[in-house]
Amino acid sequence: MHFFSGFFAQLQRQVFKFPLAQLTLPPQIDLQALQLDDALALLKHDAKETRQEAGESPTGYLQRVIDGLCEISLKDPLTGLGNRRHLRSILDRSIETVARSGESVLLLLLDIDHFKSINDTHGHLAGDQILQTIASCLADCVRPMDTVVRYGGEEFAVILPHCRPLFGRAVAERIRQTVASLSMSVSPQINVQATISIGGAYAPEWGRSTADLWIERADQQLYRAKSGGRNQVCLDQPRELSVSAEEKGLLFAHIATDEATMIRNLSGDAPLDPQGNATKRVNA
Repeated sequence: MHFFSGFFAQLQRQVFKFPLAQLTLPPQIDLQALQLDDALALLKHDAKETRQEAGESPTGYLQRVIDGLCEISLKDPLTGLGNRRHLRSILDRSIETVARSGESVLLLLLDIDHFKSINDTHGHLAGDQILQTIASCLADCVRPMDTVVRYGGEEFAVILPHCRPLFGRAVAERIRQTVASLSMSVSPQINVQATISIGGAYAPEWGRSTADLWIERADQQLYRAKSGGRNQVCLDQPRELSVSAEEKGLLFAHIATDEATMIRNLSGDAPLDPQGNATKRVNA
């Protein structure tokens, strides 16, 4: 108590050393004095409202501009998907979640096969159209909780939380097959089909990792898919924890004993030993 009373007394002395004029709120923001032309041009290019709304305070307007800039800084301008910066932030958060809870999170890296030949044959505008079509297809293939980003060039990434190893390959195969079935128009007379190769890796459960190591593991699997003939899926499966029969007995013997007691009490049947085996009833 003496400590806090002394602290507040000292704080009071420090505050009242300053004139009251210095303790008032800062003046209103002068928007005319700010150099916002480049920021507003970026927002306008992204089809965002750049004018100050009626009744909107200068502080509120400036906050809206900042929020808009933050949003577009995480977006790929061609496809509208998240960009590499967005991917890194999602991976970092996923690593923390996995380390705390052991949740299963799958990272997929997807690369369009022979994309350079598509650009060389049909032109870069056609290549952009294909990137946009495949990006839209990928977004439609996943759940709302999943994240799809354009990793760079003709490469995409998908982060799938709550995705157990049993389902990871099925999801990746469905994505691969859906893209392969697309017929993409690059001109009124020309349709193009493309395939993708997919590599994936799970975040290590109950352990720390980094985004770089996670991406590297997925990239190694993507290289396997590309070098193995393309248009295929290669996944780095998580390591399974093996527990011996003796260790299982030590871990779960008390559960078996409790279950045996519960069954005996409920059914009135022959009592069970700790291993769950029926014992012979002996009459006195």
